[in-house]
Amino acid sequence: MSWDFEIDPDFQRELDWIDTFVTERIEPLDLLLGDTADKSDPATVAVVRPLMDQVKARGLWACHLGPELGGPGYGQVKLGLMNEILGRSRWAPTIFGSQAPDSGNAEILARFGTPEQKKEWLEPLLDGEISTSFAMTEPQGGADPTLFRTTARREGGHWLIDGEKWFITNARHAALFIVMTVTNREADPYQGMSMLLVPAGTTGLEIVRDVHTCEGDQLGSHSYVRFTDCRVPAANLLGAEGAAFAIAQTRLGGGRIHHAMRTIAQLRQAFDMMCERVVSRSARGGSLSSLQMTQERIADSWIEIEQFRLLVLRTAWLIDKHQDYRKVRKDISAVKAAMPKVLHDVVMRAMHLHGSLGLSEEMPLTRMLLHSESMALADGPTEVHKVTVARDLLRGYQPYEGLWPSAHLPSARERARARFADLIGRAVVAES
Repeated sequence: MSWDFEIDPDFQRELDWIDTFVTERIEPLDLLLGDTADKSDPATVAVVRPLMDQVKARGLWACHLGPELGGPGYGQVKLGLMNEILGRSRWAPTIFGSQAPDSGNAEILARFGTPEQKKEWLEPLLDGEISTSFAMTEPQGGADPTLFRTTARREGGHWLIDGEKWFITNARHAALFIVMTVTNREADPYQGMSMLLVPAGTTGLEIVRDVHTCEGDQLGSHSYVRFTDCRVPAANLLGAEGAAFAIAQTRLGGGRIHHAMRTIAQLRQAFDMMCERVVSRSARGGSLSSLQMTQERIADSWIEIEQFRLLVLRTAWLIDKHQDYRKVRKDISAVKAAMPKVLHDVVMRAMHLHGSLGLSEEMPLTRMLLHSESMALADGPTEVHKVTVARDLLRGYQPYEGLWPSAHLPSARERARARFADLIGRAVVAES
């Protein structure tokens, strides 16, 4: 039996270095630098590139990738412990080569790309020279692939793409779009879609407008994208024709657990703000921390954070064990469903205990609260993930036979009497 919550001392030293590096060198940049996806600003590159070089020299660059792609090939448990730190900072994932959506895009390019595709797109992506977009969701269908309308048709040695994509992250600065599109209308939706690589600037690719959320600033935008007779070579097909859904699931499984890992960092930030506030703020008869309602909020928050963290790390351990996201689908969905609620609840308590200051733009709490709703929608809405969990669990149960449930006490008592009738009878005879 192996069951251990200790961290290997060598890896703990790496975590300590990451913690210090993020605190001292990266978190201050969140207040000064612009969009993390914009690789065109020379001033930003001059600041960020030396930090990336330090991470690479330490052997901590793109840790989700294997040595053949320039990473150390960390398992999900190690990545979870790292992301609990990196998630504190907007820029940290970029400086460590693990930012979304590029990390997921790199994963599917590495797994399904041709040698030519890897040379043209994966290498500069892994070097941190370009940003990419994953163009999946649509205006009318959201993330439901059975409702997608964007199509691609073959014309000679090319694909022609027509349709619209909505809320596409990094689109304004992306060098490459990985587009999920219907290529066979007659097939089942899950077998009739393909992935196509569309370079930025391709004729027929239009960014209709950027779409900003209410999370506090104009950084990290998403976009409304339109394709009109957008022509790309047939060689730009990623993976097999009709395999888009399977490719997307490969990408999204890792993305969902990594979102959860980074959410733990935000939970801890909100909790620290909450605790600092209550021990600093005076109330009638003492500090705010001396009031029982405040203590209840502190206790509830800590318990919920620890419960969620254990669920995330256990799921990460299962992924490492099975090496197959499909076998851990229920657990990943459970993490995804739990994530927005725990983040919302902890941040809401912190905001409440800060009073009007918590509502203002002078604290990050309103942005964090709105981010909890983003997490309820990103990579599939909470409702879909709850359905996935329930369906998987219910497959392990069968209907009971007869009128009464299996836990019906009078029926259970009769079964027990029948099972042990001889033994009870002998005991009665012996006593007499």
